[in-house]
Amino acid sequence: MGRPSKDEAMAAVRTLLAYIGDDPDREGLVDTPKRFIGAYDDWFKGYKEDPEALLGRTFDDVGGYNDIVMMKGIRFESHCEHHVAPMIGTAHVAYLPGDRVVGISKLARVVDAYAKRLQSQETLTEQIAQTINKVLKPRGVAVIMYGEHQCISTRGINKQGVDCVTRTLLGEFKTDAGLQQQLMELIKA
Repeated sequence: MGRPSKDEAMAAVRTLLAYIGDDPDREGLVDTPKRFIGAYDDWFKGYKEDPEALLGRTFDDVGGYNDIVMMKGIRFESHCEHHVAPMIGTAHVAYLPGDRVVGISKLARVVDAYAKRLQSQETLTEQIAQTINKVLKPRGVAVIMYGEHQCISTRGINKQGVDCVTRTLLGEFKTDAGLQQQLMELIKA
């Protein structure tokens, strides 16, 4: 199936509005299909981004630094691929530099590039870690994510305040329990 046009997408939204029992022609809903498509363009802009390219510019001169580099508390907003419901949470991303480092904002950009797609949190966690590992070739990568899934908190079992926790550890983070302990201490600090 090819990508539908914007007009076809807006027609689909009108159909969904009628499906739930509302009138897509009433005053409050007339522009909803256009706004809905605009929101989707924003929520799912990750499909237009190349996460590997975001990590393309690196720096070799780090003054001998070879310890953990971490961005903690990166807010992410994604949508589960099963219900297209929001999942909102926090990502902690760390790596142990090999020969080069990347500007730290790029770690948050990689999180967003993958989060702005339909996802499972497990896949999201793995994609972030594997991309950093592939492009930077560090000695280790750690990605730990906490997310509240609206498909659980606003429907179904209706459990608010419950986080799903996922993690991917690669390289030295996977094999060194001491590094894992340091990582958790940094997250709690």
